[in-house]
Amino acid sequence: MKARLFVVALLAAGFAAMAVAQRPTDWPDVTQQQNYVLHRASSTDPTGANADFRRIEPGATLTALDVDGPGEVSHLWFTIASGEPYHLKRIVLRIYWDGEQSPSVETPIGDFFGLGLGEYYRWQSEMLSVGSDKSLNSFFPMPFRHHARITITNEGKQPVHSFYYNIDYRTYAHELPRDTLYFHAEYRQAQPNRGWTNKWTGNGDPLVNGKTNLDGKDNYVWMEAKGHGQYVGVTMSVLQNQDGWWGEGDDMFFVDDEKTPSIVGTGSEDYFLGAWGFSGGPFSYQLYGAPVVGGDVAGSRSSVYRFHLDSPIPFTKSFKATIEYGNANHRSDNFYSVAYWYQAEPHEAFPPLPPVEARLPALQDVGGPGNGAPAK
Repeated sequence: MKARLFVVALLAAGFAAMAVAQRPTDWPDVTQQQNYVLHRASSTDPTGANADFRRIEPGATLTALDVDGPGEVSHLWFTIASGEPYHLKRIVLRIYWDGEQSPSVETPIGDFFGLGLGEYYRWQSEMLSVGSDKSLNSFFPMPFRHHARITITNEGKQPVHSFYYNIDYRTYAHELPRDTLYFHAEYRQAQPNRGWTNKWTGNGDPLVNGKTNLDGKDNYVWMEAKGHGQYVGVTMSVLQNQDGWWGEGDDMFFVDDEKTPSIVGTGSEDYFLGAWGFSGGPFSYQLYGAPVVGGDVAGSRSSVYRFHLDSPIPFTKSFKATIEYGNANHRSDNFYSVAYWYQAEPHEAFPPLPPVEARLPALQDVGGPGNGAPAK
């Protein structure tokens, strides 16, 4: 009987450990008393009236959070009233940790929330979501030891009439563990990727289908980092300049100064955990999805995401996350992406953001199937 009870106890402990291991996000245990103090930075009307927003003039920067630590940002919520087209591309989100001069987060605000085509649509995941009436939400944990600052810059030509925000953050009476990693997010784009040829007729054309790419030299780069940390995911949007399926490219990850990638996938839709060119239509789940699925003709638009919360990809010296644009980089579509990772500070400065007008999605004259004069 004792032996049986021992086995049952071991099984129970094992299932409990599995439950903890499979929990997507490290939420606080609500059965235990928490020892942090919860705060909110918001756009509430300081007079107590109902003008609970901030106006941001062209070229101006709003500081939405400026607080001392130790602490952790647990939730971001924004919603924007602006009549300017593509304001999601023109407004820039930056986050600075511990007084750094080079931001750890720098991205057009729409792209940070997976809206890389500059238009609103609803989608949901464990870490990011866009709800009804254009509500932008992030649940990435963002710890900081000494200081946190979040800014919003209007790089557009028109005022942002109403910028609403609620930022929930905790402060702790104790120091953070010395090995705590900091949240980072970096925007990149290629408008367009430049395929090595436009003399192809389809993705199955032997000219491109037999081309090999073992070192990923010309791949589209989601992010590069120096130091130690772990990659946790990416959101990406695609505007096709050419006909056919855009996603024949393989994901490739280079860990700790590798010359050839140690992690290689089998196709773009496979990396984003779909299949067969997302032929079943749009979908969004907790860790992966394709909330926008276009057609197979020039001008089609798609948006996809993947979060590695089940197994972040660790690195100790350096890391580069990339993907092909077509097999062996033969296509010339536009890619817009934000990569998300955690690492120890300091981090390498990001490449400069493209000028605001260059960030606006536009078809490019690249030749190849279905490509005509660029649309403005």
